[in-house]
Amino acid sequence: MRSRREPPPPVSSHHHRQETSVSVSDLFRPLPLLHGPAMRNRFMLAPLTNQQSAHDGTASVFDQDWIRQLAQSDYALIQTCATTVEAGGIGFERQLGIHCDAHLPGLTEMAGSIREGGGLSAVQLHHAGHRARPELGGIPSPASDSTVPGVKALTTEEVERIRDSFIAAAQRAEQAGFDGVAVHGAFGWILSEFMSPLLNNRTDKYGGSTENRARLTIEVIEGIRRACGPDFQIGWRLSVERYGLKLEELRDITAEILDHELIDYLDLALWDSAQVVKEGTFRGQRMLGVFTGLPRKGVRVGTAGKIMSAERAGQLLDEGCDFVLIGRAGILQRDFPRQVKANPRYDSPQLPVTAHYLRTGGLSERFINHMRGWPSFVQRASV
Repeated sequence: MRSRREPPPPVSSHHHRQETSVSVSDLFRPLPLLHGPAMRNRFMLAPLTNQQSAHDGTASVFDQDWIRQLAQSDYALIQTCATTVEAGGIGFERQLGIHCDAHLPGLTEMAGSIREGGGLSAVQLHHAGHRARPELGGIPSPASDSTVPGVKALTTEEVERIRDSFIAAAQRAEQAGFDGVAVHGAFGWILSEFMSPLLNNRTDKYGGSTENRARLTIEVIEGIRRACGPDFQIGWRLSVERYGLKLEELRDITAEILDHELIDYLDLALWDSAQVVKEGTFRGQRMLGVFTGLPRKGVRVGTAGKIMSAERAGQLLDEGCDFVLIGRAGILQRDFPRQVKANPRYDSPQLPVTAHYLRTGGLSERFINHMRGWPSFVQRASV
């Protein structure tokens, strides 16, 4: 599953074969983190929305089965799907929740399954912001008056309440036995939205300068660090495309977060890990390199984005990543890390695949239906 921009690999020479196997074997070296236990290898499961929880956000039997499968697949760290920190912040039907104590029993079972499999665990903390869905009980919560017709911008007090909801959710994750949380700062959801000069025209302390627009993210991260134990791990998911986000600004904010070691790991959510910057200061450079080139002190940096083969995962370590996030390849083959260990030439099945293939691989009908919404992932049934 190579991206169109990448040249085909050279004809297999002995040198090329040797080089690939070295970087692929590096994927199985442990990776210490600033807080808590080390990752046992370089594979992290990306946070995968699957819309299979109960309508009230409690974990379903389908959630538990999916997590049990993953727990036995040799990932170093498994992130849950995007999980709501407030009932009003819901962005998907049947989204997992961590906004009230009633969610704790299901979350505790999930954390226990991951621990039994030997991996680390994190809940991805999410609030949909202006994209919250009223038909699901969501309350659109824009940074600006102009974003959602007829909906006023959040007051300063409401922003602070949402910040505190992220922190309370992290405390619940710790109580449930998770090793950490991953803060969702991507895809125009609330933290990403506040970063955007297009979507944030506020005049309070959360708007205006780059520093003010990053304030909500920083306060969430620093608040979690203060509220949770010394071994609790914090990840941050960042995307740099769409929603009026400015790459140069995001690079500056990231540089500061890395320099102050506010997080344990940065998860770069790129649509394609090989993509090239199309405009601005870094035009023509690999997007990944804009971030892997920053001094990172003790923070670990990884990326997601079309990592479908053992070879591509290994290449990304050569390109400056400490770890890789496996998304679609892990849906296609639950134990992707095991497949790579057994075969340094492993490549994912070609897309699209049949619903039957996903079903026999262990996906629930709810999850399969969610994947039908992705272009060319599930084959359309022939008429």
